[in-house]
Amino acid sequence: MPAPATRYRIEALGKNHDRAAIDCGSAALDRYLHQQARQDADKNVAAPFAMTVPPALRVLGYYTLSASHVNASELPDTLAKKLPRYPRLPVILLGRLAVDQSMKGKGLGAFLLLDALRRSLEAAANIAAMAVLVDAKDEAADAFYRHFSFLPLQHPPRRLFLPMKTVAGLFDA
Repeated sequence: MPAPATRYRIEALGKNHDRAAIDCGSAALDRYLHQQARQDADKNVAAPFAMTVPPALRVLGYYTLSASHVNASELPDTLAKKLPRYPRLPVILLGRLAVDQSMKGKGLGAFLLLDALRRSLEAAANIAAMAVLVDAKDEAADAFYRHFSFLPLQHPPRRLFLPMKTVAGLFDA
């Protein structure tokens, strides 16, 4: 499942990436990349991935992935009854996704999301994960993820998931 050919590169966030200039329009997302992302990577708390246009190392967008779980009681009943009766089920958390404002409107949010889903599918081939989980920060983010077929959990609000079977279907071609 190779990544598509593009001028953009998405790779694990490294010490050499220029994180200082990103402005995605959300102070919290900017601050995370500026101050916390490298520490999370070093401590294996989250895996941040940076998008650049080589040879430049300026981060134009990023996302994070980490292992997580979802309470079975949060899943829609139609899905929950098809799964084993475990109280918690393994998922991959897409914790953050942001694009620099200078790059907005170019489809790069979707590009980052598809890369995150591809990496999640590859990870799920080696460790169990039944879905990709997101916590949409606002209504715009909620609409973005729903556009890509993410489904709402029963609670909390704006917590969405995409079953790994659906993710696999995206890349069957």
